[in-house]
Amino acid sequence: MTLSSLLPPLTPARQLVQSLRDDGFAVVSAQDVAEIAHVDLEQLLNLSQFWEGLPRDPYLKDGGRYRFRRHSSFKIKGESLAIVPHRAHWQSVDYNALHGGIERWFEPSQAELTSNPAWRSLLLGLAHILNGVKQVNTWFIEAHQFRIDTTDGIGRPTPEGAHRDGVDFVAVFLLNRVGIKGGETRIFGATGSAGLRFTLAEPWSLLLMNDERMIHESTPIQPLGQHGYRDTLVLTFRSNGFQDSPNSSQQ
Repeated sequence: MTLSSLLPPLTPARQLVQSLRDDGFAVVSAQDVAEIAHVDLEQLLNLSQFWEGLPRDPYLKDGGRYRFRRHSSFKIKGESLAIVPHRAHWQSVDYNALHGGIERWFEPSQAELTSNPAWRSLLLGLAHILNGVKQVNTWFIEAHQFRIDTTDGIGRPTPEGAHRDGVDFVAVFLLNRVGIKGGETRIFGATGSAGLRFTLAEPWSLLLMNDERMIHESTPIQPLGQHGYRDTLVLTFRSNGFQDSPNSSQQ
């Protein structure tokens, strides 16, 4: 496979549905993300404060100390968005060979974030776009706040490697890059040899993917000086319920 090093190939908001249908992915500028969410970009930038002080991820099987995160879950039906009771994040080993097969209970997202009008408008705006690609009754959404830092000298955004998530669509927002190199995004066609690599750098720019068609990963980060970090928001949209452990009582 030949990968070309490219600046992000941006898709205008009005072409998102067609790009997802044709290519299986789209990269969106921060200004167009704000347009999708029907908010001012400044309102989205203001949400980035909630990435400060994230709890450390206690489940890393490589023994690393570089990942911090919070997690929350939602349902969208029509124009109605509701947060659901806090629940475990679970993936099968088919989609996450490193951390799959276990219930991972992360600290919940802050109430000040999930009740923020800009947050709610963002989720509803994305659901509206995705309904143009796949019309569903209810979207089951998981939200992951990530900070990857260079405490160990290197931080791994995707320690599981190139993967799919077992959902319908994945939205990866780059919120901030501070004092780092690396963190290159790589996407591959799940059934072919096509691939792209690029570095998301603009705060609140977005990579939106059809998870059934695309495999993705991000390369490790290293500090340019003493310390650095990379903040992202990952939203997953699933049409047939949340992923739950077969032994779970979660609904």
